[in-house]
Amino acid sequence: MKSENSKKSNIQKAILKILAEKPAISFDTIKDNDPKRNYALARSIKQLVESGCVEIHNSDNQKYLKITKKGQGKLNSIRLEGEEALVPNTWDGFWRIIILDIPEERKSEREALRYLLKKANFVCIKNTVWISPHPYEHLFTNIKKDLGLSTELMIIVTDKLDPETSLAFIESIKS
Repeated sequence: MKSENSKKSNIQKAILKILAEKPAISFDTIKDNDPKRNYALARSIKQLVESGCVEIHNSDNQKYLKITKKGQGKLNSIRLEGEEALVPNTWDGFWRIIILDIPEERKSEREALRYLLKKANFVCIKNTVWISPHPYEHLFTNIKKDLGLSTELMIIVTDKLDPETSLAFIESIKS
């Protein structure tokens, strides 16, 4: 039997996935005919709003829900932890290198990205340079676009590294 927190988390995850697909969604479109499920939906939405992951916009007689940047970040983190985040066990021969240059005034975004990079098994080889053999470049390309980081985040996919860098990566994952 699933725990109450797990059910709540699954509802929030489902809401964030729906909201990530469109700019805004009417609250009525995600309502359910079952009053118990409507109550759970309403509580989950309230918690997402309170945590800053979702915004409510009122228009005429309807409420619209919209995912925020923080909500998109939470959804990306959930995706990295979930079943759909499984990556191939065999290496495709390409290194993914991400270079971050996010200024101090956007420190919270920088810290959130570092957290996601760690969750995706990237290893920091220099202060702003992260490397991984795992194929997460599409996820970080979407994050780059969603957060408007066109000049602050660079993604490189290559099949060539110098031997010292390869060795540094291998040593860092052993420790």
